Amino acid sequence: MYLPPHDPHVDDPMRFKPLFRIHLMERKCATVECMYGHKGPHNGHIQIVKKDEFSTKCNQTDHHRMSGGRQEEFRTWLREEWGRTLEDIFHEHMQELILMKFIYTSQYDNCLTYRRIYLPPSSPDDLIQPGLFKGTYGSHGLEIVMLSFHGKKAKGTKITGDPNIPAGQQTVEIDLAHPLQLPDIENLRDFSELSRIVLEVQEQVRREEQEREQRQEEEEPSQQAASQPASPLGGGEGAEGEETAAGAEGTTQDKAPASQPFVLPMGVISRNEDYPRTCRICFYGTGLIAGHGFTSPERTPGVFVLFDDDRFGFIWLELKSFSLYSRIKVSFQNAQAPSREAFDEMLKNIQSLAT
Repeated sequence: MYLPPHDPHVDDPMRFKPLFRIHLMERKCATVECMYGHKGPHNGHIQIVKKDEFSTKCNQTDHHRMSGGRQEEFRTWLREEWGRTLEDIFHEHMQELILMKFIYTSQYDNCLTYRRIYLPPSSPDDLIQPGLFKGTYGSHGLEIVMLSFHGKKAKGTKITGDPNIPAGQQTVEIDLAHPLQLPDIENLRDFSELSRIVLEVQEQVRREEQEREQRQEEEEPSQQAASQPASPLGGGEGAEGEETAAGAEGTTQDKAPASQPFVLPMGVISRNEDYPRTCRICFYGTGLIAGHGFTSPERTPGVFVLFDDDRFGFIWLELKSFSLYSRIKVSFQNAQAPSREAFDEMLKNIQSLAT
């Protein structure tokens, strides 16, 4: 299992933790050992469920328990997963979230299901190389996000989740057709000024979507009456291709502008104050927020900030918080998707699992 570094050090390397091991014997036999817990390897089981999916099961879960009971297990988990003790965490809300995460994860320590994840395909028009990133999520700590590009949109999909937003959900969506012009550095410190700029773009996006829906409704009767295949101007596949190409062209033009000074507005909370003080370009985007247990999810406006080839950020306007993301530089073998369609299908599958 690859674990993110301790919060909030997003630039630190990933950590590695063995979960099970297989001894291959003669005559095509094998023994499986569970590596979870602190009492050493013990008896386990692996089952191939279907293509690109398998399950592991521990047959001696008493090896996962500690003599001091759940309290000792929680303190050990906290020290290993977060690099701190309970006494270090003064914020009551953060203590509650961490305890919830411990309860969620520890109840599945004896039986786990694994599904293959493809890395996102790339193209020359992408803003940066797509891939996996470590990101700060406030009191939830660090989480893993997959950044992928889809024409005029970029998507950040959670690979690891938390009690509010589970893995598989689209945590951020970036609208590459709507770059943001940030105010000068002094006015950028004013949160209300940034909020005004973002909400104006949000209203523009809403109007454009309404106009597009209206055009589609007007075109449907004429398309149904036509005996010939729809032309590219009729809103069919060709029109979508043109729209995507236009978006890609615009993205390429904006790809490498001169860097500009950047600072977080007053009142915006960041777990990591060591964020870059210059950025390349910003875009309007939305971020997914929800209550505990993924209740009442909604997409809220925000700002995607591209710092360099390996780091980006997202300002959550409604939460007044900032997430910093840093690229995972681990090399994963045989992780490339066989096709764009296979990757898109995988994204749909992991999102359906989360819901």
